[in-house]
Amino acid sequence: MKDPQIISTLNEYLEAGNPKALRDFTASLHPADLADSLDELSTKDAAQVLETLFPHHSAEVLGQLDADLQMDIVLRLSDKRLAEIITNMFSDERVDLIQLLPEERRQNVLRLLARAEREDIIRLGAYDEGTAGALMTSDYAVLKPTLTARQALDKLRLEAPDKETIYYTYVIDEERCLIGLVSLRDLIMAPPEKKVEEVMRRDPVTVHVNDDQEDVAKTMAKYDILAVPVVDEKEALIGIITFDDVHDVIEEEASEDFHRMGSIAEGFGPSASDLSGFKPADLYYLFLKRVPWLLALVFVNIFSGAGIAYFENTIQAVVSLVFFLPLLIGSGGNAGSQSATLMVRALATGEVHMKDWFKLLSREILIALAIGLCMGMAVSMIGIFRVGPDVTMVVAMSMVIIVLMGSLMGMSLPFLLTRFRLDPATASAPLIASLADIFGIMIYFGIATWYLGLQHVG
Repeated sequence: MKDPQIISTLNEYLEAGNPKALRDFTASLHPADLADSLDELSTKDAAQVLETLFPHHSAEVLGQLDADLQMDIVLRLSDKRLAEIITNMFSDERVDLIQLLPEERRQNVLRLLARAEREDIIRLGAYDEGTAGALMTSDYAVLKPTLTARQALDKLRLEAPDKETIYYTYVIDEERCLIGLVSLRDLIMAPPEKKVEEVMRRDPVTVHVNDDQEDVAKTMAKYDILAVPVVDEKEALIGIITFDDVHDVIEEEASEDFHRMGSIAEGFGPSASDLSGFKPADLYYLFLKRVPWLLALVFVNIFSGAGIAYFENTIQAVVSLVFFLPLLIGSGGNAGSQSATLMVRALATGEVHMKDWFKLLSREILIALAIGLCMGMAVSMIGIFRVGPDVTMVVAMSMVIIVLMGSLMGMSLPFLLTRFRLDPATASAPLIASLADIFGIMIYFGIATWYLGLQHVG
């Protein structure tokens, strides 16, 4: 939550042109609180605040900003100042930032960095986006197995300011192969002269540098660890991934899944729910996110109209059937969307796999039939008073079959898409609702035509 008092004080010191007071005031703030407040300032003023802070403080604040605001501010900083800030950032954060810069600016800033930082950025930036390599940081601590607990603590005490985490420290051999890990608690509790190799835990959980970032997140969640080491094909330790980076991945993947579930295209502009820094041009990108699927579904829904036209004689003969049409097809779409949401999540979290489809199918049939019967009985209470027993029977039978059809469709579409190596989240609610409309109309009027002994237009 943004603090109006912080924003007011920042504006006061900026207007007064008092950099010392501004620096002293911001030093007392948590970087996350200051980052939230910068979001409310103009880009020019936000850049001025970062120019005023000490480089290490600017680095902490810049790392808390979202990518768009980060880039708007960075473009107003001088190359020298930006290089100072980047030097003080954690390695994974500075790689993300440097890759967002225009090519010419990127090269200018890289030339101002020390050789070690420059080579580290180039090495980490070479990994494919979405892999463990692109997510990892090189700011981790290592120990040799022959050190004593006292020596290990002395070493960590010196290195701690430059490392992202020292709660876990990784034990490597002469070839940098990972042979174990030791927690800070283990070292503190161990007798001072006890060797690290006697305290460490062997065969730690690892991920490969080319593993997908979503698999990394699942691994960390499964084993409930704060950081996971990243190894190459020779099992050499080349980086670690910390929980805060995985949290960002989980949030990103969840947003993508929800966008797909809502038939929203990826890769365009800002988040639909992001109100910070909203610009008129964002309307165009949000339009592009939403319109493709909806246009496609317009043409899919033509089949709904064709179904109604096909049963025109049935509708003319018993006009009261139309009263229940929205209720029936809406119920089928709701049941399908509910089933699809549960199945997409189960597939995404690894709770179910392709081989489980048949077992889940039989379970879904039983559940959907029970739900359909309950809903059929509920709608019968309305129908019996409004349209009589014959039409009520049609509505009740249709409800059971439509809910069953919608549920099975919602459960099966994610499996079908997974089978063809497509993202199961694209079994979106609007797509299922549209398909449920088409089949619901055909089922409803088909049962009505059969049960009431009517003729339809062939």
